[in-house]
Amino acid sequence: MLNRAGMYPLDGMRIADIGCGSGGWLLEFLKWGADPEQLAGIDLMPDRLDQARRKLPMADLNAGNAAALPWESNSFDLVSQFVVFTSILDSGLKRAVANEMLRVLKPGGAVLWLDFRVDNPRNAQVRGIQKKEVRELFPDCKVTLEPVMLAPPITRLLASRAWVVAEVLHAFPLLRTHYAGLIRKPA
Repeated sequence: MLNRAGMYPLDGMRIADIGCGSGGWLLEFLKWGADPEQLAGIDLMPDRLDQARRKLPMADLNAGNAAALPWESNSFDLVSQFVVFTSILDSGLKRAVANEMLRVLKPGGAVLWLDFRVDNPRNAQVRGIQKKEVRELFPDCKVTLEPVMLAPPITRLLASRAWVVAEVLHAFPLLRTHYAGLIRKPA
């Protein structure tokens, strides 16, 4: 998606990861051409953030709530979130986080999105988020979402035994549990 949008490789871009945890995606962004000094992240869990700081000492990493981001408006080319919104059960808090993401995103910038599109039947604290809600959270933005990831229980069952069957099942969008997407802020 980044490549199709002309945003890959990531060199020269300022990037913030919302819910950055121990820095896994920030490290991935380095592989995609990002500069370590241009990376930023925020997470609620200080112990996970400490791990990220050890891996990425040059990055701007903050402990805190994504509903009040510590950065200036219009300061990032790319803002990412990976399975953050489906863990936010309060609709007002979701709106506040989305507003903050848009606030720090430069005009013409993008949100890189990966999140559940279905509820997690084993975890009531994870609720899927549909396209309509994503569009409502990011009004006036161009929202592109694609269903990805074969349902994890099916993947766990088949991946090591029948990879070809798993690939065939992945062809059915109904069996994909997540949306990957790019949300473009108007220029």
